[in-house]
Amino acid sequence: MNKIKTLEPKVIWNSKCKLGEGTLWVKEHNSIYFVDIKKKKICILNTKNNKKKQIKVNKEIGFLAHIKKNIFILGLQGEIRIQNLKSKKIIKSILIEPKIKLNRINDGKTDPAGNLWFGTMDNLERKIEKGSLYKLDKNLSLTKIDKNYRITNGPAFIDQLNFYHTDSSKRKIYKIKINKNNKILDKKIFKKFSNKVGVPDGMTLDNNKNLWVAHYHGACISVFNNKGKLIHRIQFQAKNITNCTFGGTNNNQLFVTSATKGMNSADLRKFRYSGSLFSVKTNCKGFLQKKFILADEKKRSLL
Repeated sequence: MNKIKTLEPKVIWNSKCKLGEGTLWVKEHNSIYFVDIKKKKICILNTKNNKKKQIKVNKEIGFLAHIKKNIFILGLQGEIRIQNLKSKKIIKSILIEPKIKLNRINDGKTDPAGNLWFGTMDNLERKIEKGSLYKLDKNLSLTKIDKNYRITNGPAFIDQLNFYHTDSSKRKIYKIKINKNNKILDKKIFKKFSNKVGVPDGMTLDNNKNLWVAHYHGACISVFNNKGKLIHRIQFQAKNITNCTFGGTNNNQLFVTSATKGMNSADLRKFRYSGSLFSVKTNCKGFLQKKFILADEKKRSLL
């Protein structure tokens, strides 16, 4: 396997996100999508013509996934929503944990079969384990896969039955194996971060199954091989690195979000590009995130 090489991170949008997250490359739009959770915004950058667009939503938003054309599925506070971002029409709304008022949806991704996985967390970030991991399938059937998380992040899928998932508050990245009935067969700690390197946040995999992990409070992205060995690191001029995904014309560009949340004036002076969207050219290729795939009968009735 070739040694990983990356160029210096480049600021491609000084978006000043309070809590940038949810990176999503949509190939047919030539665009990187991401969110600012706390400012309730979806941000879109067309990398072909450099046009920028922001869409306000009415709730805190953790992520979005693509279905078709302008139709996306959004992970909002207490709600999964299917919406046409162009017309603003809400097509479907599914309430999530309506009895846990202070929880919100955080990170989410589709798996290789086009199912949606997402986690919840306590929005006040207290040290309480009220977060869970869910799977939404093509019939819009919801399954709780795992529980007792503080701050959920990821997942990143090795294949249909094996994935990484993080509890950021505990500084732990788990490697989880499930069966075809969505039952956990094995869950072990893949990596535990020390205090000095920050907190594991969003993550993605490259084609060699190396795990690229954003460090909140750590100003970097680390790349680990499948044995958990650190094989590469990228430093940023932003303190809180939150999420990353591969995209671009050849799928060898890493798009990275960051956050200013919780930073003081000294931090902001030192890490002056905090809150920006970065691009990093690499000699690696990543997996294109699958669209969220609806069953034909659901597609006919909804879309």
